[in-house]
Amino acid sequence: MTEMEKMGARAKNAASVLAVAGKKKKTALLAIADALVSNKERIIEKNNIDIKNGEESGLTQSLLDRLRLTDERIDGMAQGVRKVADFDDPVGQVITGRTAENGMEIKKIRVPMGVIGIIFEARPNVTSDAAALCLMAGNAVILRGGKEAINSNTVIADVMREAIETAGLPADCIQLVKDTTRQTSVELMCLSEYLDVLIPRGGAGLIKAVVENSKVPVIETGAGICHLYVDKDADLNKALTIAVNAKIQRPSVCNAIETILVHKDVADKFLPELKKAFEKVEIKGDDATCQIIGCEHVTDDSYATEYDDYIVNIRVVDSVEEAINHIYTYSTKHSESIITENDETAALFMNSLDSACVYHNASTRFSDGGEFGFGAELGISTQKLHARGPLGLKEMCSYQYKIEGNGQIRE
Repeated sequence: MTEMEKMGARAKNAASVLAVAGKKKKTALLAIADALVSNKERIIEKNNIDIKNGEESGLTQSLLDRLRLTDERIDGMAQGVRKVADFDDPVGQVITGRTAENGMEIKKIRVPMGVIGIIFEARPNVTSDAAALCLMAGNAVILRGGKEAINSNTVIADVMREAIETAGLPADCIQLVKDTTRQTSVELMCLSEYLDVLIPRGGAGLIKAVVENSKVPVIETGAGICHLYVDKDADLNKALTIAVNAKIQRPSVCNAIETILVHKDVADKFLPELKKAFEKVEIKGDDATCQIIGCEHVTDDSYATEYDDYIVNIRVVDSVEEAINHIYTYSTKHSESIITENDETAALFMNSLDSACVYHNASTRFSDGGEFGFGAELGISTQKLHARGPLGLKEMCSYQYKIEGNGQIRE
């Protein structure tokens, strides 16, 4: 038995305990939150090693930002865990129920998935977010982070394992793969005997590799090539504020926009103001954009790139239909937004696109489990089975039918 198989077996055993843990799950989560706060110095010490290694290896500033932990960010991690603990336990909830003609009571009940594997990249906060959601939904989890955050992830996992044992649950409810070579990712993708589902969380390359190679069922969390369309009937002050928030507030996350589409009727007025506001952003534009504000020319490859950085594409379009067609061509079906005061145009945009989250007059940065009221989330699912949008507690469950009879037999 390989080391990965041993981890899978331990997780499967832990999952059987978690499935009937009841209130112990909340107790464990609160213990985790307290432990994250009380171990700040320990966590930041290890995170500083990752930051130093990242600087030496040439990580971009946006990736370093995703990697960096501070007192405030650790407080945020702990608060995220507490929010999950405050939610109603999804396990055992009745989704639907009916009484059959023969008197049998048939109920559709929410149940844990079992063991969830998560492969993610350079965001150590994912370690606590993922563990909290999986635990509250009754699932054991095997986490496999990237090499950039291995020291941070290891100490966070250790802190959480110590905490849940104080609540009377097995430490193996949460396990971290400490070998960050490619081989462990391959092994995790093949762990179908033990894993019930595998969730990749990261860039397009990681997600593509998992989807194409996994023997375990996958929930695909999409890369975030998100779009903002500024319509001819837009409030341009509103559009500018939203564009700044959606691109600049935190460009390294998947719900930040990568392309801005601007209607030709407002381009001459809007784009110069946008350029001023985007002073630290590298702009790539089509011919019309270059003529108006002067910038590097955009390419088809640029439109298909998730930058996760202070870089943005801009294209001037003739109509909302042209904007929709562009998004259909390049979107990863994550999040799109239209800025317009015309409700009819907004309805056309929102009904025509099949992305997981479609906005009217709001920033795509709200595509987040916490902002949607789900607490922490495991990512934004861009597929149409089994879940879409932020993967919260209920999305971490499956269901089964439970039938109560009184001697009925089928004739």
